[in-house]
Amino acid sequence: MLQSKLTLGGQITALVNYQKANENTKFGWLMRHLTSANQIGETSSEAVIHSSNLNVTAKLADSFTGYVELLYNPEQNFASGSTITGLPRNNVNVRRAYILWGDLAKSPVYASLGKMDIPFGLNNTVSPFTNSTNWHSFAGLAYGGLVGYSKENMHLRFMAIQGGAQFRNANAPVEGTNVPSLLNNYALDANIDIAMSGDATLNIGASYQYGSSYCQGYVDDPSTHVVPGPGAPPINTVAQGVKHFNACEDNNDAIAVYSTYSNDGLMLLAEYAETLKVWPGTFNPYIPEFAAAKNKTFTVGARQSADVGLANNVDFSIEFSRFNAGPSGSPWEKQDQLVLGASYYVAPNLNLFAEAVRVEGWVPLNFLSGGNPGGVVGTSWSSQTSTTNVFTLGIQAAF
Repeated sequence: MLQSKLTLGGQITALVNYQKANENTKFGWLMRHLTSANQIGETSSEAVIHSSNLNVTAKLADSFTGYVELLYNPEQNFASGSTITGLPRNNVNVRRAYILWGDLAKSPVYASLGKMDIPFGLNNTVSPFTNSTNWHSFAGLAYGGLVGYSKENMHLRFMAIQGGAQFRNANAPVEGTNVPSLLNNYALDANIDIAMSGDATLNIGASYQYGSSYCQGYVDDPSTHVVPGPGAPPINTVAQGVKHFNACEDNNDAIAVYSTYSNDGLMLLAEYAETLKVWPGTFNPYIPEFAAAKNKTFTVGARQSADVGLANNVDFSIEFSRFNAGPSGSPWEKQDQLVLGASYYVAPNLNLFAEAVRVEGWVPLNFLSGGNPGGVVGTSWSSQTSTTNVFTLGIQAAF
């Protein structure tokens, strides 16, 4: 539908927030990386740019479109050991880039090639800002080629994904390594819109992915364990346990089912996803009473648009989601997130929002079952007694 040869777009999300944790340096809000390079102590406050995007859509030729998106995201950048003011986190990278072939006015079939989102799950949210736990667990980004079919109320997608460890939630081993040198991973998704009474619409979908990111084993090298003093327990001097994006011995496939219901300003959302095999690294050989477990994640939420006497309606939302990675009683059993939100669009491209967030549990993916550098052998830095309360105000501006 774009008439220009080149279309420039983007967004800026700015935040001010207050966070309170009950355990030292364990803030569970996943919109910030869970490391001591981000938050110290039990109280944190910020006035920051969370992210900014700049994108270009190019009308290349009849039925051919190009898309490139640049991302600045110091709050969630993976630069290890750097703070949000460090140069490694203040870089700009190409988040997505692909060439798309297709014109749905001519044919229901389309295809794209490049770096793009993996067609797995819904990974949506009713909250104005905070992503669902399903998004954090299973939303994928990878190199690959996608073929889609979209006609009337049916949408089918298949993506061949580059093997090895990809950018997000995709890891299929290549000759026992994480080197992305073989097209040996894939995902497929199918969803359908069902017209209900009045203007109501029900969407139902299901997905499968051959290689998720939950496949690493528990790495351990006893020669790096050091006893710091007489009678003291041994500690890990280097990283052990689960290291995200590392090589896997085998793939761990995953499935997802999801549904949304929309009617006159009301939106209901439900999603469930799980790996079909256990995540090997969730078993710590030094704590054998806790068996390896699957990753199971679900989200339920509701959003209602209401007239409160302002020029435009206000959207009120509530969403609960859970990440479950360990057996009952383990320190890495689960992490729960509850979000209450309010959103007001001053203009179609300018959104003011507020959220109150409650997180119970602290389960970072790296070393979740133990093995963090400096940690005691046979213990995990994950915690089921950890809580984080967050209040955030923000503005999202699109152009």
